[in-house]
Amino acid sequence: MTTGDPIKIIAITSLSLVLHAGSVNTARAAQCGSTAAGFETWKQQFANEARARGVSAPTITALMETTYATATIAADRGQKSFRLSLDQFLAKRGGSVIIARGRALKQSHAGLFASIEQRFGIPPGPLLAIWGMETAFGRQRGNQNTLSAVATLAYDCRRSAYFTEQLYAALTLIDRGILSADARGSMHGEIGQTQFLPKSILNYGTGGNLDNAADALISTANFLRAHGWRAGEGYQPGEANFKAIQAWNAAPVYQRAIALIGQQIDGGEATSARR
Repeated sequence: MTTGDPIKIIAITSLSLVLHAGSVNTARAAQCGSTAAGFETWKQQFANEARARGVSAPTITALMETTYATATIAADRGQKSFRLSLDQFLAKRGGSVIIARGRALKQSHAGLFASIEQRFGIPPGPLLAIWGMETAFGRQRGNQNTLSAVATLAYDCRRSAYFTEQLYAALTLIDRGILSADARGSMHGEIGQTQFLPKSILNYGTGGNLDNAADALISTANFLRAHGWRAGEGYQPGEANFKAIQAWNAAPVYQRAIALIGQQIDGGEATSARR
């Protein structure tokens, strides 16, 4: 379970100026690395750049107090499940359990899902599939310090540019009082019931608390709609809305699992998983 202060989010339609197009290139002037050895030096360099971009002194202090997240690096290097076949992946992630629980939640929270579908055009299935896959419906939200995880990945050379954007977003959220500096979540800095990264909170947060299921599902629906979801269209591979699911996670097997689980929750035929 996530501990610490609630994660408060507000509706924001565009990134802060601190995330303008030049920010990543400038931030990369801080020397990335592949071990913990250079992390303290990198923090000093990055803090100077962040300070120049207007990040507040208390938030800079929080950044300087981060520690190298060894567990995050191990998780980032060890994502072997994404190389499994779809059948194997569904078995490993408990696809049948997610489907059964998702169907029950669809019934017990029918009013919530009806209002979300009316507002965003997203049916319950893919939202429940994401919720179940990401956190087992809120039961597994992680206990990693979010700022340390994101800072470590911004420092790490493997995906420095991508996580530099996430780190600037996290610092912006802390400056605005939206995210606590000691917020905790999953290994890559994801937080809440459906696991939003900091930049996605800035872009797609719709209000409320991401640790609250209803608020998280509404923000997730907003994310999918913002990535081109069209009401009434299909969301299986090759159909119009599958691209929105692809935007949620880059791993092809994960995308197909969400689509298949969502289809079965929504009452579609239980098709065989294709490898």
